[in-house]
Amino acid sequence: MFEEWKQARRDIVARYELKYLVPQDVVPEVRRFISHFCLPDPYARGTPPEYSITTMQLDNIQYALHHAKERELLNRFKLRVRTYGDIGSTPVFTEIKAKFENVVHKWRAAIPFEAWHPTLLTEPYIPRIFRSQCQEIDFLRFKRLVRELDARPVALVRYVRESHVGKMDRYARVTFDRRLEYQMTDSWTGFGRGGRWRGMDSATAQDAGLPFSAVVLEVKTLSHPPLWVIDLVERFQLKRSGFCKYSTAIWREGVFRRWPEMGHLTAEELALA
Repeated sequence: MFEEWKQARRDIVARYELKYLVPQDVVPEVRRFISHFCLPDPYARGTPPEYSITTMQLDNIQYALHHAKERELLNRFKLRVRTYGDIGSTPVFTEIKAKFENVVHKWRAAIPFEAWHPTLLTEPYIPRIFRSQCQEIDFLRFKRLVRELDARPVALVRYVRESHVGKMDRYARVTFDRRLEYQMTDSWTGFGRGGRWRGMDSATAQDAGLPFSAVVLEVKTLSHPPLWVIDLVERFQLKRSGFCKYSTAIWREGVFRRWPEMGHLTAEELALA
């Protein structure tokens, strides 16, 4: 299956992703450093340039995709449905995010928010809602995997992303993810409206060995990292992290189910519990 995907499209976005956890008080220094090499993301707003992301994570009843990440399989993938900003204000994106031998590949299709419905994944016809044939093909690939895996909504993850893009590099992005939250779900359409969100920031702190919440820093490039990225890592002594928002949500929900009396605690209180 993985070989079929790699050969399916020559123009698919393939990139390297480097992930780090950094203390919040270090973020301003990192921001100043990258300002010499990056510009604010044109899709972001404000200072710093930010937007919110809400992601519906799909998996099967055995949590196969979660366990593939936990076992650090060399070839693995995620199925997700994502939207940006206020719910309903932007399209819904179906995504396959696959990792082949440390290179990340994404197949993605945009669907108008008002047209999004789970019947799109079960009906035999192809709706006339896609902007290009490539997006239509990517949606059909997503639809096929959902059917073969018997995937369904498992968790919602939302956070605020600060995003910067490279000035000179063809494709280079630096992002900071903060205010991580999740809730379990079985709804294809709710996107968390009216549900109870739980904080995850303390989990990033635990993974980084920090006493308080960390920020998820990611560097994404089309080729091997440019020199300024290497300087960034060395200057701030950054260490690679395998932190996964979805798997962290699954782990934390297991804690709450085992000890429900802890459900009222804040993220920071849970980190110290």
